[in-house]
Amino acid sequence: MIREGLKMDEMGIIPVVLTIAGSDSGGGAGIEADIKTLSSLYVHGACAITSVTSQNTTGVQSAYGVPPTVVSDQMDAVCTDMDVRWAKTGMLSSADIVRAVADRVKMYGLKIVVDPVMAAEAGGVLLEQDAVSILKDELLPISYAVTPNIIEAEILSGMSITTREDAMEAAKAIASLGLKAVIITGGHSDGVDLVYDSVTDEFTEVSGKLIEGGTHGSGCTYSSALTAYLARGYSLQDAAIGAKEFVEYGILLSKNIGKGVGPVNQMGYLHTMAAKESVLRNAEEAVRMLEDDVNFASLVAEVGCNIAMAIPHAREVKDVAAVNGRIVKLQGKPKVVGCVSMGASSHVARIVLAAMEFDPSMRAAVNIYYSKNVLAICEDMGLTISSFSRQEEPEDTHTMDWGVTYAIDSYGRVPVIIYDEGGVGKEPMVRVLGRDAVEVAGIALEIAARLTKEQA
Repeated sequence: MIREGLKMDEMGIIPVVLTIAGSDSGGGAGIEADIKTLSSLYVHGACAITSVTSQNTTGVQSAYGVPPTVVSDQMDAVCTDMDVRWAKTGMLSSADIVRAVADRVKMYGLKIVVDPVMAAEAGGVLLEQDAVSILKDELLPISYAVTPNIIEAEILSGMSITTREDAMEAAKAIASLGLKAVIITGGHSDGVDLVYDSVTDEFTEVSGKLIEGGTHGSGCTYSSALTAYLARGYSLQDAAIGAKEFVEYGILLSKNIGKGVGPVNQMGYLHTMAAKESVLRNAEEAVRMLEDDVNFASLVAEVGCNIAMAIPHAREVKDVAAVNGRIVKLQGKPKVVGCVSMGASSHVARIVLAAMEFDPSMRAAVNIYYSKNVLAICEDMGLTISSFSRQEEPEDTHTMDWGVTYAIDSYGRVPVIIYDEGGVGKEPMVRVLGRDAVEVAGIALEIAARLTKEQA
């Protein structure tokens, strides 16, 4: 995501975020989801529990509202001891609890993000009807931002939302209560979040896709992630982008742990960051292997080569590591121009992403020089081979998406070698596919060694 300026965590300050919400006994939403999210984003999470629910993945069985004075006492305890500047709310359940929270928000001058929790993802009403008007009259006017889904935005705005224009009107209507920002999340529509900054009167769309996976606690997770990024000094737009990404990884890496709606995996973001580090190291090692072996120069294509490796569950080019330049031939030796980074190569990354659609374990590829001798060596090595013809490529398609998919479909599974014989203005090419970058580099070097021996 975009980084602007010096963030609080970069100055050695650990922000404290207070979450004011209900407890989910199933651990998937509420306070439990908030604390896990805040911790994953390097923020200290404190809490004021508003309700104790008997809840699991199938829904809410019962809820016990904490007395409003106890909610106030919890907020006092945290705010009089710690430097709390940001807070967020979840389940507030009753009008009296909303009033108690609003009172303490004003007392301590908190910047607060409101997640207007009205119902559980798995089922169950979490906000009493009379509390909605108090939320609008007393809490939202003193809040920084609110993060409703489509259904909640309809209730808060009193409008029906069926189009993007409806959502924009609803966001402005909600913001008129006094909010700096309104973010209508897209999980119940097209996956696109609509961010309205009332200070600048500007809308920003944060694109995304509807991802299959556990969504229990997605609203809690999103609002907590947004608050964490804001507390760390990110702009509203960057915080919204970061929160979206955090939730997407959480849903993507979720597990079904019960009989109902699976919970978001708040550790998914950390697992993904760790996977990126591992992938970068593997790709860097593979690049060194290729550059250090003079024989590889015989396989460097005229347009240069690149090697790429994706993280598990990769969905986009940004999830794939590659050289941000090319591997070229210089004075008879392979030379790497650039360094390895995520999202560096659309071309080879698309090969990997297309292969992963069929076999998620095939996460790496390198493109090399095409010749009949190279193909013969691949056959002699016992490598599986398939191909596609650029002349058969349909209009309005991307060559790597279509070509790799065609070659895999033709072969019945992902082969190690996919080649094409080129076309007008297009150099013929061989692609080596495998489970990681070091593996495909090793295969390429074996091909190069045999080719050099033949040419000697």
